[in-house]
Amino acid sequence: MELQTGREAVVRVPVATLWSAPEAVRPVDRPALSDAPDIVTWIAGMDREQRVGDCVLTQLLLGERVLVTDLRTDGWAHVVAVEQPAATLDPRGYPGWLPAAQLTAPPEAGSPIAPLVVDVTLTPLRTAPDGPVALPGVVLSTRLTPAGQPVDGWRPVRVPGRADPLWAPEGDLVPLPTERPDAKEVLAMAERLHDLVYIWGGNSSHGIDCSGLVRTAWRRYGVTLPRDAAEQAEVGSEVALGDEIPGDLYFFARPGRPIHHVGIVSAEPQGDVRRMLHADYVKRRVVEERLPPDREATLVGARRV
Repeated sequence: MELQTGREAVVRVPVATLWSAPEAVRPVDRPALSDAPDIVTWIAGMDREQRVGDCVLTQLLLGERVLVTDLRTDGWAHVVAVEQPAATLDPRGYPGWLPAAQLTAPPEAGSPIAPLVVDVTLTPLRTAPDGPVALPGVVLSTRLTPAGQPVDGWRPVRVPGRADPLWAPEGDLVPLPTERPDAKEVLAMAERLHDLVYIWGGNSSHGIDCSGLVRTAWRRYGVTLPRDAAEQAEVGSEVALGDEIPGDLYFFARPGRPIHHVGIVSAEPQGDVRRMLHADYVKRRVVEERLPPDREATLVGARRV
């Protein structure tokens, strides 16, 4: 079944990047645009400034659903990422462009919802137990559907666009939780991405931004949050500063401006000392630190998801 405008599709590659426009991509972005994008090479090839280029909007993981809204003859598709809420942009989800070859037709109606989730930073999917790698770099929080019982420590899973199952190490996958996690569990998950490189729009364990870090950590536990920090600030309940606990969220904005940054509270405040784990645009890394003066000056509140 071919892609069709007005119909849903799913991502068939480990990480697909959503772009502001086909014309906005740069020569350095070439590795991310192929039928089998090489995200590792793409990130390694960018310098400090290129990693924060605003041509990148967000990223989608293997199996994520999109609504196809336009198909161009040059191979680009405009889509709405329906699993990434972005109400201020489109009530249906996050809109943007990606190569159509990174998508495939969705599973047949009535197919089971993926009940497994990747619980390691990266895992390869193989053609057979301990066989050749078919899909390298499947990332943390990717959801997969089992295709049978484990065999000798390997788990068969269904992969969009492939007739035959692929195989993952059984220990790299866990059942998708059905109960809401404790906030400290989510913090511990996010801490596993400590020192990961900052990528504007990054939403994977190859590279990530501030709201992507928050969203990825909660997605591991089956909770869907909005993609951007300003909309994440509308989720959950407000927490008075001084009452925050590890796993709550800090939000930051300059006077008269919308929220531009989010971090995860990493310790209970001690007097005026507050700490958080966040993907830091300045340091270009995921760091855990005491809030520096510029962050204290722009801290506008805390929330509990």
